[in-house]
Amino acid sequence: MRVLLVPNPMNDRSVVAARELAPWLDARGCDAVLVADDAEACAMPLRGVSRSEVGEPELVVALGGDGTILKAVHILSGVDAPILGVNLGRLGFLSGAQESELFAAMESVLAGETRIERRATLQALVDVGGREAGRFHALNEVFIGRGGGARVVELEVRVNGARLWDFPCDGVIIATPTGSTAYALSAGGPIVSPEVRGIVLVPVAPHTLESRPVVIGPSDTVEVSCPNPARADACVTVDGDQVPCRRTLDSVTIWAGEHDVRLLKPDGKGFIEVLADKFLGA
Repeated sequence: MRVLLVPNPMNDRSVVAARELAPWLDARGCDAVLVADDAEACAMPLRGVSRSEVGEPELVVALGGDGTILKAVHILSGVDAPILGVNLGRLGFLSGAQESELFAAMESVLAGETRIERRATLQALVDVGGREAGRFHALNEVFIGRGGGARVVELEVRVNGARLWDFPCDGVIIATPTGSTAYALSAGGPIVSPEVRGIVLVPVAPHTLESRPVVIGPSDTVEVSCPNPARADACVTVDGDQVPCRRTLDSVTIWAGEHDVRLLKPDGKGFIEVLADKFLGA
């Protein structure tokens, strides 16, 4: 079994966990590898492979916080491999095990004794300067809005071709149910269970009294464009990573992704239990 380890090289505990987990997996007949940059940063160069050589691992272990799980999702880029998140960060909302549970959780996973949560994703097509700038996958959200400048942007949002919003604002968040507890939550969006199949639209600081977050269906398509060239200095981020845009943004088209992300939950905690624990202090 090939196991891809995804650490956070900036987190010393994550590096130590990767260095301890790799030989533990070897002893159980697994092939533990890391992306080359991570392997170098963790002083494990012999385990490093290029992103193209990652292939289709049978298991991915993300050693860090929720950001490390997002990193793992983007390394996989649509490959349907289950991900175990081990929380060595701050919140760990997506994680299936805590740091102290690492090896017990791994035993459960290797034995096939763990629950799997399927999380919906988004796909985004970005057009810049009359050309396609790229296609991207998101587990949490796509954000279109102002970048480093202080001026607001003017955005038009259409759903299946019908105009929903057209206003100056700081931006618009298009989120999955998983992303509803991330940036979208901070911007006043609703919390949506990952069992719900839908897309969450949340305006950020709109200059209007008439906008509210909207949840649309999983088969709907969202198009965000910049109708006013004087207020078109918008940027695009996908799960917090900025899309390079050297020219004026034309539009971003977002729809439900073809592949879910599979998160392993050996701790057995459901969404409401985790929500109460992490956000509500229950």
